[in-house]
Amino acid sequence: MMKQLFLSFSALLVFLLHFTTTLAQAPAKSPAQAQAPAQAPAVVLSPPAPLSPALSPPVVLSPALSPVQVPPAPSGKTNITTILGKAGKFSTLIWLLGNTQVGDRINLQLNKGNKALTLFAPTDDAFSSLKSGLLNSLSDQQRVQLMLFHVLSSFISLSQFKAVSNPLHTQAGDNDKGNFPLNVTTTDSQVNISTGIVTAAIVKTIYIDSQLGVYEVDRVLLPLAIFNHKSSVLAPSSPDTATPSTVPLVEASSATGLIRHAALSFGVAAIAAFSL
Repeated sequence: MMKQLFLSFSALLVFLLHFTTTLAQAPAKSPAQAQAPAQAPAVVLSPPAPLSPALSPPVVLSPALSPVQVPPAPSGKTNITTILGKAGKFSTLIWLLGNTQVGDRINLQLNKGNKALTLFAPTDDAFSSLKSGLLNSLSDQQRVQLMLFHVLSSFISLSQFKAVSNPLHTQAGDNDKGNFPLNVTTTDSQVNISTGIVTAAIVKTIYIDSQLGVYEVDRVLLPLAIFNHKSSVLAPSSPDTATPSTVPLVEASSATGLIRHAALSFGVAAIAAFSL
């Protein structure tokens, strides 16, 4: 019995000794290998190097790109169509200036001839007040003269109209012959322009500088040379109420009563006659 126990104990002891030897012979990890996982992330997650000065975005605009130092755009040439277009309500006048080429003539005189001009600008409502078909009845030359009749060959400010000499000289023709007279009358707050056909009033200033004055007028300036022989130039005004008839109207009921009264009177007269 003791012998069997001794043999079992010896076998167990040999097994333990062999297992311990195997563990002792297994290679252990070096300190460098143990720290390798900690060093690898340190290298990968390190912040990138800063951009070089050549690639870094500019912080301040260079003087050439600075908005303050951009030179101003050159001022454009004077254009009468642009001036009237910005003011609005001058579509008919703009069309006539283009159709007759008077607009181009004005721009040429202002920009290349350095001339001073004054333009009277009738509104669309002013043209609408003319008789229907009046403008279409004019010849091409008469349309040109009509537009030039609204242009003075000098610049006149509102205050200077009080001192001008009549008649004013327009570009339509010779005023001395009385064909295109344009006379001005002024009050403290009003400037009126008379053509011999119509009288217009200056409503307001549309544009003014040292070379050009554009004034809104409430009537189309119609010269005598063109419209003197026309029977009517203005559209007929529609009456507000219908003109009452001078003949009194008798209602139907009143007329019937009169007939009945006449018949009754005739019957009474007839009975009286037979009674006699």
